[in-house]
Amino acid sequence: MKLRIKGDSLRLRVSRSEVAKLLAGHCLEETIHFTPEAFATFTYALEQSPAVSHPSVRYGENRVTVLVSADQANEWGTTDQVGIAEDISLGDLGSLALLIEKDFACLDRSEEDSEDSFPNPNAGASC
Repeated sequence: MKLRIKGDSLRLRVSRSEVAKLLAGHCLEETIHFTPEAFATFTYALEQSPAVSHPSVRYGENRVTVLVSADQANEWGTTDQVGIAEDISLGDLGSLALLIEKDFACLDRSEEDSEDSFPNPNAGASC
């Protein structure tokens, strides 16, 4: 799973095997270590939750968790739907743009780099 943060936007790109794990009920999780100290980490996760009807974000203690309903995850993971998008209100601070999307194979990289990616719908197209 890849994470991109820019301003008040959060984007997760999820591989084929990770989508399968999510649909099987597993939590997807990645941790980055910034220094050798155990506390210097940041974890991001994606999981299904029966408590949400719309995608939402939970944040606390160096961890951000994106929550989606099982219905949303199944619709997205079993069809050609590319992503799940949600603008989450931050009150007076505006909103957080959330995007969860399938990780498509890059058109300009080797097959090895795209091994667990979804087939790119633009593959074979000419400019």
